[in-house]
Amino acid sequence: MNTVAVGLVAGLLVVSSAASGLVLLGTRARLAGVGLLAAAVGIALTALVGATGHDELAWHLGGAVVLLPASFAVLAYPQPRTDHWVEFCAWATAGGAGVLATALVSFDGAVAVTLAIVGAVALLGHGWWVLECGDDLDQEPILWLGLAALVTALASMVLPFAFGVAVAVGIPAATIPPAMAIGIRRPRLIDIRASVVAAVVLTVVAVTYVSVFIAVGVALAPLGVDDPGPPTYAVIGLILAAGVHPLWVVLRGLVDELLFGDRPDPLSAATTVADRIGDDPLLALRAIREALVLPYAAIVVDGEELAASGTLVTDARRLPLSGGDASVGEIVVGLRPGELALSPDDVQVLRIVGPLLAQTLRARALALDLQQSRSAAITAIEEERRRLRRDLHDGLGPTLSGIAHTAAAARNTMGFDPAGADALLRGLRTDAKEAVAEIRRLVYDMRPPALDELGLVAALRQQLRGTRTPTGAPVDVVIDAGELPALRASVEVAAYRIATEAVTNSARHSGGDQVRLSIVHDERELVLTVCDAGRSAGEWVPGVGVASMRERAAEVGGSLDIVAKADGAAVLARLPLDAATSATA
Repeated sequence: MNTVAVGLVAGLLVVSSAASGLVLLGTRARLAGVGLLAAAVGIALTALVGATGHDELAWHLGGAVVLLPASFAVLAYPQPRTDHWVEFCAWATAGGAGVLATALVSFDGAVAVTLAIVGAVALLGHGWWVLECGDDLDQEPILWLGLAALVTALASMVLPFAFGVAVAVGIPAATIPPAMAIGIRRPRLIDIRASVVAAVVLTVVAVTYVSVFIAVGVALAPLGVDDPGPPTYAVIGLILAAGVHPLWVVLRGLVDELLFGDRPDPLSAATTVADRIGDDPLLALRAIREALVLPYAAIVVDGEELAASGTLVTDARRLPLSGGDASVGEIVVGLRPGELALSPDDVQVLRIVGPLLAQTLRARALALDLQQSRSAAITAIEEERRRLRRDLHDGLGPTLSGIAHTAAAARNTMGFDPAGADALLRGLRTDAKEAVAEIRRLVYDMRPPALDELGLVAALRQQLRGTRTPTGAPVDVVIDAGELPALRASVEVAAYRIATEAVTNSARHSGGDQVRLSIVHDERELVLTVCDAGRSAGEWVPGVGVASMRERAAEVGGSLDIVAKADGAAVLARLPLDAATSATA
């Protein structure tokens, strides 16, 4: 059964190493992939030799064709470097120790084991150096390798008591090659930094508690208590269990500081984040995670995730993002492993950078609104140009062409047909009057001249004076307006068009003969209200006129609301007086 178990473990190691080596061949860690493939072949050969009963030869093969290629794969991971003396020393120490240990395993086992430990320390030191001096492209793969190696080491200390050395060491070791492949292909599959810290803390806690149990047994032996019994161990277990979380939190901070450096104080962290907050929320979230060592951070607006960084964890906390008096969203941060809440320093940092994030979100929203507003304005301008071009081409153009041709004909016939020339000139005069009328209509469509001559209120009184119902009955239009400030041309035209259209609609559709127009203002906006007391026949459906009024209000950054009831209807238009408000609407 033991031989079968060893064979299965060897097969698992062969498959794991070979598959991971093939994955790495197409990456920058191709040399590490070659090492894993060589190690897979070595494991297969060693297992076959061991199955034939040649244990001594299997030991030599294990060192020569398994440990050496595996060490080569680790040293060449994530990519080989020989331009630094630390790299050179690591290669020389690990390689030399591996070769000597393989050669001496049959002559002096203790020396061979010592050399193997020296080689392992060289590999560990090399990984630590890469972690300290490398960039993100090197650090993340090394963390994946370190996590798998740490899990293997922990299993090797605990599992042999239950499953034997081959199973306890071989199966966890089979996770190392896939971890190397993931570290290159998908390094951010999980928050590897938090996982490494959790694994180290778990290892330290496990070793500490096992040591406590052993120490209790050793301490009670001189007192004549060889076996304290289940009740004593139960009490010890309860005491240790109560200290798991506090010890975990303390160790997590210590291990995190030892492995990745001291976390900056809140002011420094906030300053770092503030310096890196720009137009991209994703970069800001990444800066927050790096400064506070958080596994996850996201911005949520109206229940939808706008941007996220890191790996989502089970425990998360939400803090509002407030821009002035209004809330623009939430920042969601994941808790570190072993923590039940954010520390006060973390909350302080998030509250400091929160308004900056909110300002970024609001700036993005305003920029988007401005872009849409500009697009709408450009579209409206182009549509107006198209209308003017069509009116000039189809209306005024033919009229002026006719005038020119008529004038030429009158000149040609004046000498021999005075009567015919006189008739042509009379027609020429009529065409000229029509051209003048067409020009006045075009000018009126762009901006009613009465606005410049009389002002808004007087121009409305003049225009609405002759309003009638569909039956021809006059409509009493009551205009209630005080003294108005100087209005922007766009607001003045919009107010004039909306008021005349609303009064005309009331006269046509309300069935009444009285309409009230009210114009009031404050420092921010001009408010027009058109009310009638008529009764519409059938269901009231907004038409082209209503759509036109809404468009005119939106063009200047305003709004238009219409309320239709059984006893009348009211049109309420709000037009901003501030040019900046209109520009960003």
